[in-house]
Amino acid sequence: MAVATQSIYSTMQNQSTSYSVLLCFSHLRWNFVFQRPQHLLTRASQTHEVLFFEEPVYEPVSEAYLRVTRPSPAIRVLTPILPHKTDAVQAIEMQRMLLDETLADRVVDELVVWYYTPMALSFSDHIKGDVCVYDCMDELSAFKNAPAGLVEMEGQLLKHADIVFTGGVSIYEAKRRLHSSINPFPSSVDVNHFLEARKPGRDAADQRDIPHPRVGFVGVIDERLDLKLIEETARHMSDVQFVMIGPVVKIDPADLPRLPNIHWLGSKLYSELPTYLRHWDAGWMPFALNEATRFISPTKTPEFLAAGLPVVSTAIVDVVRTYGAKELVKIVDHEDAAEKLRIILQSPRDQLLQKADSYLSKTSWDRTWKEMLKLLRKPTPVHLQDSSNLGV
Repeated sequence: MAVATQSIYSTMQNQSTSYSVLLCFSHLRWNFVFQRPQHLLTRASQTHEVLFFEEPVYEPVSEAYLRVTRPSPAIRVLTPILPHKTDAVQAIEMQRMLLDETLADRVVDELVVWYYTPMALSFSDHIKGDVCVYDCMDELSAFKNAPAGLVEMEGQLLKHADIVFTGGVSIYEAKRRLHSSINPFPSSVDVNHFLEARKPGRDAADQRDIPHPRVGFVGVIDERLDLKLIEETARHMSDVQFVMIGPVVKIDPADLPRLPNIHWLGSKLYSELPTYLRHWDAGWMPFALNEATRFISPTKTPEFLAAGLPVVSTAIVDVVRTYGAKELVKIVDHEDAAEKLRIILQSPRDQLLQKADSYLSKTSWDRTWKEMLKLLRKPTPVHLQDSSNLGV
């Protein structure tokens, strides 16, 4: 039986069914963009109560408290609400208090402690679960506005964790010597969700009047996008419409290129995406090649393919080695992006769809979670030569 503090947990008595809790600490908010944490933890909620502990929000309140929302019966999103002018030391103590209060009334058979952000270790290092997981989905220290001390805190988390998962092969290779049980699980896909985009259906209202051909992007719009490439390509292809979907964060919206054929449509719900992709002619991933993108494994790559779209991407390492090598994605740069986009817009899709479907048949978020769950029971490393079985 796991013990968080001496008073928080005790052995479950006289209960015929197992009660398991997965306590997740995340730098991403549940209602931001539906991505890796939401995909995995939604599946985890079939066997665990999921407590999703977000980063704090500062409001004009006199006392700290937890705002609790329930996106589904087995998932609770816990958002610490802290008073304005709370300093960093106070914030740690307040979050520790709120965390302990949350756990005090729970008597569980199994506790999985799951980290997306190493920074949460500052107020949760006293929590001793049955297994501690670090799901390292990105190299957060390379992102714009990364918190001070992140690298040091990650070092502590790597010592604290029983098992480490990585969001791609490149980041696995960079960290594989830092932990004895580290396992690559690249971005996967809910194929059935995006297969809806291959079926006929009405266009979304805010893109209905945009002419064809349409090339689209969906994802977070931040320092990882190559805004110069987007503008250059749109200027060279004035007859092609570029649809950009996603929230703008960490960059000034005024810096986004504004041309008649670039359409910034803002955030959309995950459930809405097939409606948009259904009426696109190609997907593209115009990522900048910088420190923030060195280790990414974009979820949109298999999502575009599942939707039946041909895809172009800049030379993101994990995309090149997996999708580029299998000729599922065409790799472009500033010099040839317009030319290669034109080629795929004019090419038949039948052969691409066959190859994409063959590849996608070997990967899914369901399969990823099942493989992770096996390792939670027995934290042993998956070697890189076995990573083809994980959809790499």
